[in-house]
Amino acid sequence: MEQQFFAWLTEEHRFAGFDWSYLVVLGFAGQPVFGSRFVMQWLHSERLGRSVVPKLFWHLSIAGSLILLVYFVLRREPVGALGMLPNSIIYLRNLQLIRRAERARAAG
Repeated sequence: MEQQFFAWLTEEHRFAGFDWSYLVVLGFAGQPVFGSRFVMQWLHSERLGRSVVPKLFWHLSIAGSLILLVYFVLRREPVGALGMLPNSIIYLRNLQLIRRAERARAAG
């Protein structure tokens, strides 16, 4: 069953002169999720009139990097996979630091 799913996921189709698969669609989905974090951060900073990195930035970072990690692993592209692997750890740590600061503000 796993081999059938992988075959379905990677089966190439021709559309508009390009070769694509559902795996490529996954990669195309991960890129805008990952990239949208910068647009969201910029709009948030513009609204406040100063540079700010809101929590949503870190959530989008985690989602985008995990989608791209799955894409690179399934494509068997080690450079991309290794590039995405440590990112979520850093993003989760930033969320942990934010939560810690929020708790300290609430307590005190």
